[in-house]
Parts: sequence; C-alpha cells; structure tokens
Amino acid sequence: MAAQQAIGGLRELAAAGLTAEKVFRRADELLRPLLEYDAVCWHSADPATGLVTSVLSDDLSLAGFEDAVRLEVWADDVATFPAIRRSGVRAETLSRATGGRPADSARFRELIGPAGFGDELRAVFDAHGGMWGCAAFMRAAGRGPYLAQQREFADLAARHLGNALRACHVPPATADGRWETEPGGPGDDGPAVVVLGPANRPLALSGPAEELLGRLADPSRTSLGVPTAFAVAAEHARRAARGLAAPQCKVRVQDGCGRWYVLHGSALKGGSEGEVTVVASPATPADAMPLYLSAYGLTAREQEVALLLVRGCDTRDVSRLLAMKPYTVQDHLKSVFAKAGVASRRELVARIMLAGGTA
Repeated sequence: MAAQQAIGGLRELAAAGLTAEKVFRRADELLRPLLEYDAVCWHSADPATGLVTSVLSDDLSLAGFEDAVRLEVWADDVATFPAIRRSGVRAETLSRATGGRPADSARFRELIGPAGFGDELRAVFDAHGGMWGCAAFMRAAGRGPYLAQQREFADLAARHLGNALRACHVPPATADGRWETEPGGPGDDGPAVVVLGPANRPLALSGPAEELLGRLADPSRTSLGVPTAFAVAAEHARRAARGLAAPQCKVRVQDGCGRWYVLHGSALKGGSEGEVTVVASPATPADAMPLYLSAYGLTAREQEVALLLVRGCDTRDVSRLLAMKPYTVQDHLKSVFAKAGVASRRELVARIMLAGGTA
C-alpha cells in the first residue's frame, strides 16, 4: 500500500508545475522510507547525452566534489549512469553489479566506503528518449545491501521521475499564452568564457560569464566554484586532449528561465597542465528545438512531424518526406497540438521558436 501511494505521488509530480529541485525534494519524501537510504545525491542531466549538469544533496558534504566528477568521467567503473541506461533497466545496485564485492568499484573504494556507506543504488530518469536526471542513493554499511524488491521499486519510480523532470523543462507560458523566455533576456550578450584549473575551479572569466554562472548554479554548493555542467564539460575535454574516448564534449543545460545553453570544453595549448576553457553559448535552433519537443512529451515520430512543420512543410510535404498517409499525418498533428497546448500549426511554430529564443 505504501509503495502504491508513493508511486501515485510521483506520478502527480509531472502535472504539478514544479522546478527540478522541488521534484527532487518531494521525491525524497516519498522514496526515503521505502528504499531506506541514508543519503542521496540528485542530478539534473543533459537529456540528449545523459551527462550530469547539476547536483543537489542535503545529506552529503560536497567539499571534495571535484573527486566525484573526476571519477564519474575517468573511472572505468561498474553501474555508472551511462552503463545503467545502456543495460535497459532504470536502477541498479552496486552490490548486485559487483556480485557482492562492492570494493571492486573505484568509486566505492575512493568515496562511498570511506564515507561509511555499504551499498549504493543508482537510478536514471529517462522519458520520451531523453535522460532528464539521475540519482545515487547510499545506505549505511550496517543496513546491509539493498533488497531485490527495493531495486525493482526504484526502477518503477524512476520512470515516473523521468516524466516529472521532463515536464520541468517545458518553458512556462504567460496568461495570454506567450512564452516567458522571449529574446532580449539574459544571455543575449554572446558567449561566456570560463578558464578552469585542474580542480575545475575558475581562473578567469570573460563575456557574461559571471552572470551566467550564477543562473546555472547548482542547488547545493560544491567545492568546484562553477556549476557542475562546466566541470563535466571540462573533464571530457581533458579526456579528448589525452587521446582517450570522449564522445561528448558538448553539454546542454537549461537555466531557471527555460533558456538552453550549450557548453563546449577545450584544453588550452601552451597553458598550465590541466587548464581548460569552457565556452557557453545560447543554444542554436538545431540544438534547442529537439529538446523542447522532447520536453512536450512528443514521440519520436511526432517530433519528426513537428520539426518539418517548423521548417515550413505542409501536410503534403510531411506525408511525402515521412512516407505517411495524409490522414496519419493529421492524427500525429492532433497529438502534437494537444501535448504542446496549441490549436494550430502557426501557434506551434511560434511557441517553439519563442521558447528557443529564435523569433
């Protein structure tokens, strides 16, 4: 009964109009009694790549958070967030992933064990093709490992949290239906440039960087001195500079006003060892539109239809390009309009373009 009530509460979060921070805090209230964890670290993520972009924890000291970021990017570990996502499940425990030998995990040896925890449960919050966040739940060594039913419950809960976090990324509309994130707001002054040292602390800023760093700040204060998204972009740039696999040097992150930014990291040539430049720019239409369409909860096919409409295609064009019957296109359009809260193609295009700051 308690589990069913918790799932019902998580399901309601998608329609509550909450920020990601409030979703996490309400989820903590619902999940802690059932999963029986002693500490949790919540993260927002770049929905396109799954890279972590923020951190929230009221239980843990984040004084050495740079070590956690380094391990997340560099360590060839078990039950990482990307590995869980690839596995087809939404939740995994360190005890199960290591066959009861958590010390096989680098993050257990360096972070989890020394902090007094005995097991970790990780969950990824996927919805409609995007990973909108993730979390790590730690329990004290004396409690023993997580039970199988707790992992299964976390897997179910993660699906509803994915929907709730996806809904957080739909820009708020005003009473007259216009988006609040219109052009001319913060961030229109051009790229922000931040130079980070080896521990991902800022050495130099240029452009509107200081103001942007404030708007993208983590809910919890860390030892980094910059938002988590900047440190993640920097670590992937360092991997690339070493000639190691680093498929994602681009990180997308949304500010509190609903505006998306793209962060690019690159190692400095001729600078001190480990120094990296991170450039943050307002997202282009190509970067932002798929994110907004996914935030509306559109299916992959509905997103294809919507993108063609934005590009000026009519029903006949969409039918031909996607090899659909015209009535099938109309069915998809009805669903797109309902999910985006619009009544016409023109309103859909205007809403997407304004949300991306491209009108």
